[in-house]
Formats: sequence, C-alpha cells, structure tokens
Amino acid sequence: MKPPKVGILLMEGTNNETEVFFSVRRSGGDPDYVHVSDLARGDKSISEYDALIVPGGFSAGDYIRAGVIFAARLSSVAGRDIKYFIDSGKPFLGICNGFQVIMELGLIGNREEVTLTNNKSGRFECRYTYMTMVSNNPIFRDAFSGKGSFQVPVAHAEGRIAVSDRSVLKRLYENDQILFKYSDPSGISDDYPWNPNGSIDSIASLTNEHGNVIGLMPHPERIYYPYQAMYTDAKKEIATGKLFYDSLISYLSGRHG
Repeated sequence: MKPPKVGILLMEGTNNETEVFFSVRRSGGDPDYVHVSDLARGDKSISEYDALIVPGGFSAGDYIRAGVIFAARLSSVAGRDIKYFIDSGKPFLGICNGFQVIMELGLIGNREEVTLTNNKSGRFECRYTYMTMVSNNPIFRDAFSGKGSFQVPVAHAEGRIAVSDRSVLKRLYENDQILFKYSDPSGISDDYPWNPNGSIDSIASLTNEHGNVIGLMPHPERIYYPYQAMYTDAKKEIATGKLFYDSLISYLSGRHG
C-alpha cells in the first residue's frame, strides 16, 4: 500500500514547512511541498492529496493581518477545490500561522463569532508549554485522549482564541470542536504562562464540526524527538510531535487502506 500523500501548502513567508515535511515522512507519510503558485499554474492539484497542512511562519510578512493574504490567494486559486476536499472528509490542518489562514478562510465557524487575535501579554510568545486533549476526535484520540499533558513549543503574537459570547463557546463544546487545551504539566488548564496567549478557556486547538479541519497554535513538529523537549518528562517515552504525526498518518492509512 502506498503511503498517504500529504500536501504542505506554501507561499512567500512560510518558514515551518521543513519541520512538517520531515515529521510527515518520519511518521510514514509521503510529503510534498505545494506552493500556491503551483496551484495557480495547474502544476499541482488539491485532489492529489490525502491530507493538507498549512505550516507556520509569517506568510506575506503577516501584513494587514496574520494569514489574511495567504488565505486570499488560496481562495482565489483553489477555493472550490479546498471546499470539495474538506467536504470529502479529508484532513486539512493549519499550524500557528496556518491556523490563522484557516480562520481567515472561514473554515472553522463564523469569523464574527470565533477569531484569533493578539496575545493578551501584548508580545510575541516563543517558548514551551503543555497541551491536553479534551475531544473525542478520531484522528488523535488513541494517542492523546485521557493520557495527560504533552509538552509543545509555541511561537506567535496573534494566537488568542476569542468568541463573541458564551453561547458560542457552549456550542463549540457541544459540537466537540475544542481539540486541545493549554495546561500545566499536571494536565490542569491554567492561566498565563501555561496559557501563553490568554485564549478563552485555555483553548489551543479548534476543529470544524466534522473534525477534519484542524487548527492549532502549538508546533508539534518542533518536538518530534524526546531530546527536543525543554523540560524533563520521564512519563513520555515518545515525544509529542511523533505521536501527533503518527496519529495523522495512521488515520489516513486506515481511511484509504
């Protein structure tokens, strides 16, 4: 059986694509860089892939607003293809700046109700924290659910998840759209510094209602091996990134096996 093919979407300014590429490959997937210009020229097509990932970075220099220019370019050259891709149930992931792109595309909720905005600290937060899975999402459930906290790096200035009112937050919980929360090492959701940006309810990751569009601010690909951990954590023999990407590739293999 061929390994699942994972497209890594790029434009000028993305800078986390190499870590994602090698994480996918080390976990058994077949990664491929897909520049937005490749899509515009017709050299590559969204339909070729089993999953898509928008990596972190500063796409288009984060001018105007983080992720908005990349989202506009993707929408103009592949908007319909992305919609069909998502409607078919294939995973579409955005990490950090990629999460911002997904939100700008309107793929997770109504942008007037759920948004990513400036960190409460008023500064760029670049360090390690922990996340704990609080969802029943089938892609990551076996690796993360009920297994405590997992160390992850963060690096962003606009990562705070905000909602227009509490009814929106209630709906996110009811629809199982909250995937990971920031936590302290014991797995308890907490305030700053463990919640690095001030996200409501310490939310670190959201999904669409079907669970296949996934946005997360932490960078699991930056902690693929245990030696990349900042803090000693003897309980975790396998690093967060390997668990994350192994889970994705395993899910894709089962879906298309």
